[in-house]
Formats: sequence, structure tokens, C-alpha cells
Amino acid sequence: MTTLGEFQNASFEMKCDWVTANSIFLAVRSAGESKVYLYRGEDYFIEVYYSPTYRKILMISAFNSNSGLNPYIDEISLADLGL
Repeated sequence: MTTLGEFQNASFEMKCDWVTANSIFLAVRSAGESKVYLYRGEDYFIEVYYSPTYRKILMISAFNSNSGLNPYIDEISLADLGL
């Protein structure tokens, strides 16, 4: 998978495998009872929604708009970036 469309059309299992092998972890945030992990794909971002209560991935979504990154702004610290 190299494009956003290919990723979005892939099966859940293929998405899990691709994220594990080919993406770069960027950040994590809370969303209710879930944790949302942000990864960088080829030229898009991937969110993995995980339930600590049930210990399973609930959903995987991908996007390429900068507005999709807004929920992570509060989680980013300049200290984390070495600035």
C-alpha cells in the first residue's frame, strides 16, 4: 500500500500489519475511554483507536488534511521536540 486510497480500502488486518511494519509513531491522545495513536504513513496520517478496557483496536482511520492534526496540538510540547 502506498496511497491513502489503497490504505482506506484495505482490510482491517492489512491496515494493522501495514501500520506495524511501515509507519512512524508520532503522538497519542485520549478520546473518552480510548487512546488514539497517531502515525505517519507515506503521505498521510493514520489514527489507531485502542480500547485499554477491552485491550483491542477499535478502528483505524487515515487522512491527509492538516485539520485532522488539530486534536494533537495540545499534546505536543516544545520540550519534546528539543526546542
